Amino acid sequence: MTGRAQAWLAMLIAGVLAACSTAPLPPPPGQGSGTQVGHAPSLQGQVLGRNGRLLIYQPAPGDTLAEMARHFLGSAELAWRIADFNQLGPDTPHRVNRPVVIPLTQHNPLGVYSDRYQTIPILCYHRFGRASGSTASSKMTVSATAFAEQLDWLKRNGYHVLKLADLRAWLDGQRALPLKSVVITVDDGYASFYHQAYPLLRQYGMPATLFVYTDFIGAGDAVDWAELQEMSRSGLVDVQSHSRTHRNLIEHPSAESEAAYQQALLGEIKLPRELLTQKLGTEQSSYAYPYGDANEAVLAMLGKQNYQLAVTVNAGGNAFFSQALMLRRTMIFGDMSLDDFKARLQISRPTGAHAP
Repeated sequence: MTGRAQAWLAMLIAGVLAACSTAPLPPPPGQGSGTQVGHAPSLQGQVLGRNGRLLIYQPAPGDTLAEMARHFLGSAELAWRIADFNQLGPDTPHRVNRPVVIPLTQHNPLGVYSDRYQTIPILCYHRFGRASGSTASSKMTVSATAFAEQLDWLKRNGYHVLKLADLRAWLDGQRALPLKSVVITVDDGYASFYHQAYPLLRQYGMPATLFVYTDFIGAGDAVDWAELQEMSRSGLVDVQSHSRTHRNLIEHPSAESEAAYQQALLGEIKLPRELLTQKLGTEQSSYAYPYGDANEAVLAMLGKQNYQLAVTVNAGGNAFFSQALMLRRTMIFGDMSLDDFKARLQISRPTGAHAP
């Protein structure tokens, strides 16, 4: 923690303590205020003060952020709230021995700070394994070794891999997300995702969204329905639509009437959604544009079909004010080094800077 952050924390603690007296541990969320709760079995520290929004806790030796989050916030998975609020970096041990501030309510759901605002990168992959064939095909193929290295780096450096659907509430200003958030997506539905990437996602416990174009399923080197069903049931892979035929949706040949174009868009947007819903029994709320392209007609059709999120291949992170149907995605290629990968994780932008 920086000297400035330490001074800020000291002032905050002093302010809360001035308004509150030292108190025993409060009951975890969901227990009535009349319940007598002393020290929880997993926590032995002391509450130094609290109000309706914040709590100051002096950890005892052995207390972890996960245990604090479980007791005070109701879930160990919310430990990131404590880490982010106290500016605990990725090198900070999970066990801390100084007072920490625990936000009891949603804090800064938009991710806006005095000097920057939060952005969330959405990564886009295609194939996995050993590259073969053309230069273009080779570039689109990420080796299993490189993918594992990237996942391992994200884990070791405190990144939170989110589901794409998690962004909906954040974009609506209803839910704060970890400062170091990233989303993994994969396009097309090649079988290499099932054989090479999916086992690594399971190993690291990281979710991904697989965008498939439904005419490709079960053909050539594509995943089949049984594989999609297995991955969907795992809870780690959210299978969503990437169109029916992978047609570029903004191409409107002069020989194609406006009515025919609208009918074609309907087939590329509605039909795969219905088929995926029927085969997988999952909610279909996200869409990946073939080639990343969309126009007003495409956006209007997505709106009519009640899609909530859609992604392009325009690089950069997404801020709270990003258009939900034109989210940015950053392509990850097979010829990238780990340093190249790190450089594409845009998790904030300076306040006042123009969007990329």
